[in-house]
Amino acid sequence: MSEPTSRLSGRSLWTRGIATPMRSFLRTEAGSSGVLAAAIVLALLWANLMPDTYESFWHTDFSLKLGQEELSLDLREWINSGLMTLFFLVVGLEARREFDLGDLRERSRFVLPVVAGVAGMILPILVFVAFNAGGEGSHGWGVAMSTDTALALGLLALVGRGVPDRVRVFLLTVFVVDDLIALLVIAIVYSENIAMMPLLAAIVAFGIIFALSLAGVRNPFFYVFLGIVTWAALLTSGVDPVVAGLAIGLTAPAYSPGRDDLEQASGLFRLFREQPTPELARSATLGVTSTLSPNDRLQHFYHPWTSYLIVPLFGLANAGISIHPDFLAQAYTSPITLGIILGYTFGKPIAVTVSSWALNRFTKGRVKPLVGWVGVLGSGTIAGIGFTVSLLIATLAFEGDALAEAKVGLLSTLVIASAVTWTVFRAAKLLSPPQKAAALLGDAEQLIDLVDEVDPDNDHVRGPATASVTLVEYGDFECPYCGLAETVVRDLLKDDDLRYVWRHLPLTDVHPRAQIAAEVSEAAAAQGAFWEMHDLLLANQDKLQPSDLMRYAKQLGLDDDRIHDEVKRHVAAGRVARDVETADLSGVSGTPTFFINGQRHYGAYDIETLTKAIKTARARAMVAEMNGGN
Repeated sequence: MSEPTSRLSGRSLWTRGIATPMRSFLRTEAGSSGVLAAAIVLALLWANLMPDTYESFWHTDFSLKLGQEELSLDLREWINSGLMTLFFLVVGLEARREFDLGDLRERSRFVLPVVAGVAGMILPILVFVAFNAGGEGSHGWGVAMSTDTALALGLLALVGRGVPDRVRVFLLTVFVVDDLIALLVIAIVYSENIAMMPLLAAIVAFGIIFALSLAGVRNPFFYVFLGIVTWAALLTSGVDPVVAGLAIGLTAPAYSPGRDDLEQASGLFRLFREQPTPELARSATLGVTSTLSPNDRLQHFYHPWTSYLIVPLFGLANAGISIHPDFLAQAYTSPITLGIILGYTFGKPIAVTVSSWALNRFTKGRVKPLVGWVGVLGSGTIAGIGFTVSLLIATLAFEGDALAEAKVGLLSTLVIASAVTWTVFRAAKLLSPPQKAAALLGDAEQLIDLVDEVDPDNDHVRGPATASVTLVEYGDFECPYCGLAETVVRDLLKDDDLRYVWRHLPLTDVHPRAQIAAEVSEAAAAQGAFWEMHDLLLANQDKLQPSDLMRYAKQLGLDDDRIHDEVKRHVAAGRVARDVETADLSGVSGTPTFFINGQRHYGAYDIETLTKAIKTARARAMVAEMNGGN
C-alpha cells in the first residue's frame, strides 16, 4: 500500500479517518446549520426589502414537457415537492443505517425512541389544538409536531459545547421517528383530491424497488428510473411526493465491507496495475465500489447536497415574511403562533422527558434512555425547534396571514429552544464530575462490539491491569496508517489509567510482508521482547525484508537463530490467525481499527479525537462503578 498522499499535511487522511455515516451525519448537519441560518436571514431581508420580487421570483413557472405530457410547477413547488424528496431520502437512509448497524440493531432499544418520539408529537399537537379548536387554524395541527432534526443538531453543537456525541445520537434516533410519522401525516391528511390509479402506479413502482433491493440488484439505473416514476405518480395522484424519498431510503441496506470483498477488490486493482487497460480500470472501479453498502454510497453522494444546498434553498424559498410592528403584535397574539411556540418549547421537552421516565419506571429499568436525564431533557428542549417539515406542512395547511403567523411561530422556536437548551447544559456544567457524567451519559448498558474479550494471559498488553479504559487496536505492521497512529498511541499511553492491547490483522493482499512481520513479533514475544520488536517494526515499515527482520532481532539481543527457525516453521501462525479470526467476528476489515472498552471507535484517530473518546469511556466506567457501589 502506498504512503498516504497527504502525510506531511496538518490534517492528513488518517487524521480525518473514515467516519461512520452516523458521525458523518452529525458533523454535516452541524456544519450546514450555519448555511441554513444564513438562508433564513437572507429570506427575511429579501421579503422585507423587496417583497414584490421575493414572491414573484418563487412563483415563476418552470415546466418539463415530453411530447404531449407536461409537468408545470413554480420554483417554490419544485423545491418543496421535488428537491426536498432527496432530503427525506437521506433521512430514510440514516434511519435504515441505525436499524442495521447502530444501537437500534438491538430491536428492544427501538421501543424508547418510538415512545418518546410519538409522545413528543402528540403533546405539542394537543397544545396547538387547545389554542385553535374551532378556529381557522385548527386544520394546521400538523405544523406543531415535527422537530427540525438537522437544525436542532446544528444548534446543539453551538449551545451544547462539550455535550457527548451520545446525546446527539439519542436526539437523532428519537426524532427520526417523528420525521417518519410527519411524512405519513402529509401523505394522508394534507394531500387532497387523491387519484387512485396514479397512487396505485406509485405503489407498484415502489414495490419493484423494494424487490430489487431484496434481490441485491446493484445497477443504479433501475432505482433512478423507478424512483422518478414513483415520485411523478405520487405527484399526479395528489399525495405529496416527498414521501417517496423516505420510503426509498428505507430500502437501502447498510453493512460494513467484508474482508473477503476487500481482498477481491484489491486483487482487481493489482490486475489493473499489471495491465492498465480501460476494461480492467472499469473492473477495478466497480470492484472497489461494490464493497460499500448501497446505504453508504447514497449517503456519501446525497447528504452534502441536501444539507448544504437543498435545505438552505428550502429555507430561502419559504422563510420570507414581511415583518412590521403591527403584524408582529397580531402574530404574537394569534392562536396559531402561540400554539406553535408553546407546543414546541413546552410540549416537546415535557413529552420526551416524562415519557422516557415513565417507560423506564414501568419496565423497572429494562427499557431506559441511552443517555442521562440531563441528556434526555436537553434533547427535548432542543427538539423544540420546528422548521423544515413543519414549514412544509404550513405551506400545505395555511395561506395568507395564517401562513405568515405560522412562520413567525416556527422562527421564534429557534431562539427560545436554543436559549433553554443552553441553560440546561450550562447548569449541568456546575455539577461535580461524577454527577455530570451520570447526568449526561446515564447508566444504560452499552452494546459491545469486540467479540473476544481482552485476556491478559494471551493478549499483548501495555498499561496497568486496573485501568478503567482499555484501548484495543487491530493493526498491520506494514500498514502506513498504523505507523502514523503509533505516535498517537504513545501519547495516549502517558495516561496512567489506560490499558493498550495490540492484535494482529495482517492485510496480506496489499501488504506482502505483514504476515512474516507479525510472526517475527510473536517469536520475539516468546523471548520476552514483543513490545520492543513491535516498536521497531512500526518505525521501519519500509524495511521488512527477512534480512531486516533478523537484523532487528540481533539489535534487540535476541536469539536470532531461534527466531529464524520459529518463523521458518510458522510456529506463531496459529497465534496470528486467532487474532484475525477475532477481527472477522468483530466486523473488522481494515487497519488500524480501535475498540474502546469493547465499543468500536469510528472516525478519526488523531490525538484529540481519541482522547475525547477515552474521556467519555472513563466517565461511563465511573458511572458504572458508582451504580455498582450502590
